[in-house]
Amino acid sequence: MLRITQILRNSFIRVEGFFSVILNIFSNFARNFFGFFAKVFGFTKPGYFLESDEAQGIKQTSAKQLSEKAQYTTPTTATTNRRRSNAKIEDYYINMARDVKKN
Repeated sequence: MLRITQILRNSFIRVEGFFSVILNIFSNFARNFFGFFAKVFGFTKPGYFLESDEAQGIKQTSAKQLSEKAQYTTPTTATTNRRRSNAKIEDYYINMARDVKKN
């Protein structure tokens, strides 16, 4: 690599790093500044832009009832006793092992 291209690449990397740090500081400052006013005026509340539930005619109990029904609709898996279909073959090998052990 040529020396001049290496110098240019390193310079651009350092300039990019410098600007990323500076812009990060400014963005954090702006976020904190506007976040403070958002908290003061109540814009951080989850439903500030919605109408009240009474105006929409929504009852809170209906939402709770729907969530309770959803909990009971989960399918349950049945447990079964698993028995291998080749039980006779296993018995044959077990008996053979007993015979070898006796001899």
